[in-house]
Amino acid sequence: MTAATHSTLFPQVPESADAVLDGLDPEQREVALALHGPVCVLAGAGTGKTRAITHRIAYGVRAGIVAPASVLAVTFTNRAAGEMRGRLRQLGAGGVQARTFHSAALRQLQYFWPKAVGGELPRLLERKVQLVAEAAARCRVRLDRNELRDVTSEIEWAKVTQTVPADYPAAVAKSSRDCPRDPAEIGQIYAMYEQLKRERDVIDFEDVLLLTVGILQDRHDIADQIRRQYQHFVVDEYQDVSPLQQRLLDLWLGDRDSLCVVGDASQTIYSFTGATPDHLLNFRTRHPNATVIKLVRDYRSTPQVVHLANGLLSQARGRAAEHRLELVSQREPGPEPAYTEYADEPAEAEGTARRIRDLIAAGVPAGEIAVLYRINAQSEVYEQALADAGVPYQLRGAERFFERQEVREAGVALRGAARAGGNDALLDDAEDLPAQVRAVLSTKGWTGEPPAGSGAVRDRWESLAALVRLAEDFARAKPGATLSDLVAELDERAAAQHAPTVQGVTLASLHAAKGLEWDAVFLVGLTEGMMPITYAKTDEQVEEERRLLYVGVTRARVHLSLSWALSRSPGGRASRRPSRFLKGLRPGSGPLGPVGAGGTGVGGGIDRGSGPGRRKRRGPVLCRVCGATLTEAGEMKLMRCEDCPSDMDEGLYERLREWRMEQARELGQPPYCVFTDKTLMAIAERVPASDGELVTISGVGARKLDRFGADVLAICAGEEPGGSHEEA
Repeated sequence: MTAATHSTLFPQVPESADAVLDGLDPEQREVALALHGPVCVLAGAGTGKTRAITHRIAYGVRAGIVAPASVLAVTFTNRAAGEMRGRLRQLGAGGVQARTFHSAALRQLQYFWPKAVGGELPRLLERKVQLVAEAAARCRVRLDRNELRDVTSEIEWAKVTQTVPADYPAAVAKSSRDCPRDPAEIGQIYAMYEQLKRERDVIDFEDVLLLTVGILQDRHDIADQIRRQYQHFVVDEYQDVSPLQQRLLDLWLGDRDSLCVVGDASQTIYSFTGATPDHLLNFRTRHPNATVIKLVRDYRSTPQVVHLANGLLSQARGRAAEHRLELVSQREPGPEPAYTEYADEPAEAEGTARRIRDLIAAGVPAGEIAVLYRINAQSEVYEQALADAGVPYQLRGAERFFERQEVREAGVALRGAARAGGNDALLDDAEDLPAQVRAVLSTKGWTGEPPAGSGAVRDRWESLAALVRLAEDFARAKPGATLSDLVAELDERAAAQHAPTVQGVTLASLHAAKGLEWDAVFLVGLTEGMMPITYAKTDEQVEEERRLLYVGVTRARVHLSLSWALSRSPGGRASRRPSRFLKGLRPGSGPLGPVGAGGTGVGGGIDRGSGPGRRKRRGPVLCRVCGATLTEAGEMKLMRCEDCPSDMDEGLYERLREWRMEQARELGQPPYCVFTDKTLMAIAERVPASDGELVTISGVGARKLDRFGADVLAICAGEEPGGSHEEA
């Protein structure tokens, strides 16, 4: 369960191994039953990959096929590892180790260091920035704050790709990496940084992996001991594995093949840190007898959101794109994604805040709404706009929930009240567990109504309110539970970093949003130069930016809004253009044409290809009947207000619907996957006579033009369509 999931309920532990399999779809069940040999699970966004692999582990444990202590499940963030531990505990497999690569390696390093090296393990350097700054000063190189951060990132990249300082310049040249300083200069700083660490007897996080690899390579007795302990491995988010992590995994495995990996090449968004999808894409080459299972049933997002996500990837290029998964939504239809163009950034932030306020008024909880942007510097204007609108928010990437001062204080107070039991006068009038918690937390600042405005006081209240909601859910799930039981639950959650939901709109970068989901997502600042970011020069870098946007789109369950501003500040020159990635997807944008690797910079316009349907319109979309500005996606698709008279050919519309039903039957997909009703209405209103006219209609991208264009144009001309599209 993540901070963005719907519920904090406490499900009952399944009674048997077979009960663990209940509720899994056929593909998830196949994953759960694939307990032997190498297994590769290709899982699209929202397809229940964590559910599948945790049920796989739990089924193996509950059925007595694998011992809990023999399983090591690794992932990439403490939050993801905590979520996995929480789910395994709920499934009755609490003895399984679920850790990040670094956590697992550090545990082994601490245990075996005295035997392998002698003495105590050097102190772990929590933050390397200060030491990098000192190394740069020793090399007589002046770095500002941004350069210092960038050079630190370069050192981290070099270490996870197993590049030593002397080889750094050559490695940068070979990888076509965009270096923030002269590579030779960074190589010198890197070498000095390593020297300073040795002098001070400290290691950094990358050293944890490097040293563990070194010990396992040199000490076969230690490697054998670890392999006897861990006999079954599960790796989540396998597309994000770095060469160093893959080397460690190989050493853990030895000559065995009891490995299950889960990933999606289309969600590779961390290559700048050394992550590469190559290990996932080459899995069948390395393991020819591997079981490969695809998860494509999307339980998270509506068909409208999934359609946009699929369309975004349909334009992708490169090796990862060749292995993309076509998602199929399992949810009821929802609203069309909204595309909005604003005059400037403050207007975009204010418009976004107004829409968020309307959603909250319509019943969408603030905690189920997110505003996602490309870089953290974009958050300030949205913080201000939400505060002005009276909307609570939280910044993703702040300190962890259980490390907040007010949460620690609340834990101490609850623990004290639990020990006092009936002797605490504070609990005299509290009839049940939630009432007891409310009484205790009222001494720490919790009130029945939230404080006005935003800021530190509101943040503190939101944290305490999350604990109150957790107590309410806990009491419903476990009638008769005591305050001591709740304290034990909180301790377990703190150890697993399994945080309850905080009620406030989430502001986060697209990278920080990976692995989360919300009912409503606002993707903002989608202009050339920001998405893709201006320093994405090569084809590969641009494609990673596209995948980053795909990750953003697939965070939305129901409501999805995409917006951009034509200038930075009010009155500024309207020189910006919407992201090229929206070409062929947003209403009136025409098909996607060829775009160079570097594309265009800020203000350089979208793709300048001359394909049919290219438009130069900068302003808002206007109704073709009355001239009013259109804001709703459905109206923009029709290019008219819903209330304006339609000149639709009813007979043509019905023929198109009949044809669509036949195509959907052949393809084995819902009719809306061919064309939505709104798209068919737009076609019947405009009666296109050529590819160029057809492709200008929203919902008819280049891909669907290739698939269905000939049939649609034939129907519009009063002719019979021909040919099957099953192969397409």
